[in-house]
Amino acid sequence: MIKGKIIYIALISVLLASCEKKEEAATENAEKVSQESTHEEAPQTIASLTEEQIKAVGITLGKVEMKELTSTIKANGALRVPNNNKATVTSLYGGVIKTLNVQIGDYIKKGQVIATISNPEYIQLQEQYLTVNNRIIFAEQEYRRQKELFDNDAGAKKNLQSSDAELKTLRTQRASLLRQLQMMGINPGKINNGNLRAGLSITSPISGTISNINAQIGSYVDISAPVAEVIDNGSIHLDLQVFEKDLPKMRVGQIVHFKLTNNPETEYDAKIYSIGSSFENDSKTISVHCAVTGNKAGLIDGMNITGIVSLDKSTTPAVPDEAIVEADGKYYVFVKTNKKIEEHNEAEGEHANEKKISEKESKTINFEKTEVVKGSSDMGYTAITTVNAIPANIDIVIKGAFFVNAKLSNAGEHEH
Repeated sequence: MIKGKIIYIALISVLLASCEKKEEAATENAEKVSQESTHEEAPQTIASLTEEQIKAVGITLGKVEMKELTSTIKANGALRVPNNNKATVTSLYGGVIKTLNVQIGDYIKKGQVIATISNPEYIQLQEQYLTVNNRIIFAEQEYRRQKELFDNDAGAKKNLQSSDAELKTLRTQRASLLRQLQMMGINPGKINNGNLRAGLSITSPISGTISNINAQIGSYVDISAPVAEVIDNGSIHLDLQVFEKDLPKMRVGQIVHFKLTNNPETEYDAKIYSIGSSFENDSKTISVHCAVTGNKAGLIDGMNITGIVSLDKSTTPAVPDEAIVEADGKYYVFVKTNKKIEEHNEAEGEHANEKKISEKESKTINFEKTEVVKGSSDMGYTAITTVNAIPANIDIVIKGAFFVNAKLSNAGEHEH
């Protein structure tokens, strides 16, 4: 009986000890998970650099400054040439192309010959002109004779009236033929039986650059069919598409800096001279017309551009462009701080000891990653609004912020 009680008490003791160990193990696991979870939810924001590192990469410290910056509006648009500076070169008469004197890209002056065409009908028109001229000479003689007879009561009045009508009809025909020949580029005064022209010259109505050629040697050109197209890019202007919300900020005379979509390296200038009063098609944008000033080399009708409209100047907190870094879709600056880097994993014995020894050997400076909102940029400075207030006169990294951010990223990866 006594022996049975002893065995029963021993079993109870073993069970109690086993339960306690399980509870301790569960508690340790919970604490470990909690620590790991806390470590992941609090990303590192303090970067620590030694003076040697700062000097080696050329990190420079400065202050947040109050700068007078020009606020801007960004808008897309396209280059346009007014229709009165474009021309389609045509012929008033049909004919076969005999010569083409230009190529695409050639610059030509107003009145310059672009092509020549020929047609036997041109000879017939000149023949008619010469025939009518001769008939007019005879008709004038007949009219004078009939008038003399009538004045002497020797001729009938109807004969005088008939000769007068014939003379007027012929003169009308001559005037019509004269005008047609002039429009063809033929001087009527130089036409004779031995100087009939079978070809005509097609000339440019404006000065500009040949942008397209629609004919070739030997092809037949109908009346008013396009032979070539000329465009005067010297009068090119810029059409910006501005959204309705930005329209009240637009003023005639404002400066626009723009770049070509296919060549963002070169910047051009323009000035607003007119603001549209209606929406473009179904879009909620209004055309703002700008005259291109200064350099126009390489600008062609139809090119797409991105423009920046300069608005009024305002004084605002600003930092050099290099002081701002982008990460995860947000913008940051690095502020000098006395805060220490939190040791999230004390168990890294050797690494922690090496880090402490290194810090003793060389003085370190800590920088805190601070979020900002970017504003307008001008003359190498960008306006900022801080999410959390930055103390006045505190140092920030104004040059080399990229290296500080890289150091912070590397440290964060090592900790994890």
